[in-house]
Amino acid sequence: MAEKKEKSPQMQEEQDMREILRVRREKLRELQESGNDPYQITKYPVDNDSAAIKANFDQLEGKPVSIAGRMMSKRGMGKVSFCDLQDRSGRIQLYARKDEMDEAEYNRFKKYDIGDILGVQGVVFRTQRGEMSVRVEKVTLLSKSLLPLPEKYHGLKDTDARYRQRYVDLIVNPEVKDVFVKRSQIISAIREYLDSHAFLEVETPVLHNQAGGAAARPFITHHNTLDIDMYLRIALELHLKRLIVGGFDRVYEIGRTFRNEGMDTRHNPEFTMLEAYQAFTDFNGMMDLTEDMIRTVAHKVLGTGKVERNGVEIDLDQPFTRISMVEAVQKYSGVDFTQVKDLEQARALAKEHHIEYEERHKKGDILNLFFETYCEDKLVQPTFLTGHPVDISPLSKRCKDDPEYTERFELFICGAEYVNAFSELNDPIDQRGRFEAQAALKAAGDDEACDVDEDFLTALEYGLPPTGGMGMGVDRLVMLLTGAASIRDVLLFPTMKPLD
Repeated sequence: MAEKKEKSPQMQEEQDMREILRVRREKLRELQESGNDPYQITKYPVDNDSAAIKANFDQLEGKPVSIAGRMMSKRGMGKVSFCDLQDRSGRIQLYARKDEMDEAEYNRFKKYDIGDILGVQGVVFRTQRGEMSVRVEKVTLLSKSLLPLPEKYHGLKDTDARYRQRYVDLIVNPEVKDVFVKRSQIISAIREYLDSHAFLEVETPVLHNQAGGAAARPFITHHNTLDIDMYLRIALELHLKRLIVGGFDRVYEIGRTFRNEGMDTRHNPEFTMLEAYQAFTDFNGMMDLTEDMIRTVAHKVLGTGKVERNGVEIDLDQPFTRISMVEAVQKYSGVDFTQVKDLEQARALAKEHHIEYEERHKKGDILNLFFETYCEDKLVQPTFLTGHPVDISPLSKRCKDDPEYTERFELFICGAEYVNAFSELNDPIDQRGRFEAQAALKAAGDDEACDVDEDFLTALEYGLPPTGGMGMGVDRLVMLLTGAASIRDVLLFPTMKPLD
């Protein structure tokens, strides 16, 4: 007689899951046949939530409440039953006694599963153990959960599963929900700050005829009616500056931006940008605005200007450091670019320091490569990097005293860029020359370079006043203020490769 082959753990797990699914569907069928189909219920009266009940317990004790949420655990299920109900604000314990409820209703309640969505009417009270609870008088099944929830965090098999099934992640991990509550508060605080400084929030097109405003590879789509290719915007800049030309002196937009590039802990193909432009100021004015805004938002949302990042305390209350790119490169690499006279000398230094460059790279590009290699990761506390070469700043105004460099800054924290800002270039002749230089790079194979935007040049010819502008990655600020390790942790639905 052949020995009975034991099932592998995986086979047993699959069999158990099939049985759970069968039982849950059978329960649903029985409910529907008995006239208790939960999917036929269209609304439920809710007058309280778990956090409010706990916060106002002394006033609510002994009084009726009507709440609704998801059953997250259950205990007992004899003549006395306990379960935890999770709603929008947290969890609260339910206490049900068979002799205090309709018997048929209590028996149905005993069969409800973890994950089911319930409406509960009852009285606020404290158990003998002192736990604030609701004594159930009536319970209504509002939606049947046909799939079981993972009981613990590791029930979501891997990190990808959390991102792919964010709805489950939010149910079983309250701290994840807290991140996205803070995200909403951060964006609201940014709006409140800019609105209070007389900025006007506007909306500009997502579909562009030309990709511009940043050095990035765009997504390309096709408009069938017009029979033309169009681009998902890579930046908000050029349309916002058109509005400054039109007489809106302070404008901002918070919106989705798209770049067809790599993905890592700091990059997602679609992300949220803030761009703000103010007439009659320069990059120094935008530097002051940026520093004050970030500090104000941190205090508004967190109640402090100190946050922890990678085990390091970041102090947003201290004045942000300011250093030029040339100064930073000299400090951390020992190379003084004020003594570098031409491209050949810059290339020789790059070779000497084992920095790879491309044939198209100019002296300013090589300075930037030195910065990325030697300096970027050293800028841990908030630091404004200034004095970017004109070669890598096609939309920024030149420095009066040294036209090789521009009035531009980037804000770095923990070695990551958070903000990019300029004194905006408003000379249409200079701007045309830089656009043409970019177009030449694009023709030579640089797919991040931009074309000549004739309409934007026309706008500049009507006259753009002296203007300061800034762009900030909102997702990165959320990461900083919530301690998230990856951009995917602050995006509700990050871009994922399909499983199939």
